[in-house]
Amino acid sequence: MAANTFQPVALERETRSGLPTCEAAFHLNRAKQTLRLWAMREDGPLRPNRINGRLSWPTAEIKRLLGVQS
Repeated sequence: MAANTFQPVALERETRSGLPTCEAAFHLNRAKQTLRLWAMREDGPLRPNRINGRLSWPTAEIKRLLGVQS
């Protein structure tokens, strides 16, 4: 079984509407657990979408928060 490796894509070139927690944490320079706490407590600067029990962090909101132009 192949390992699930993460290949970062520049946020400006990201086309997906939502990012998984590990990629969102990379772009926000935060630990994955920090984002999970934001989701659980609903007190962070971003609110994730929950899809079949998984978190999807809105790419547009991450770009807005970081001041990245699309």
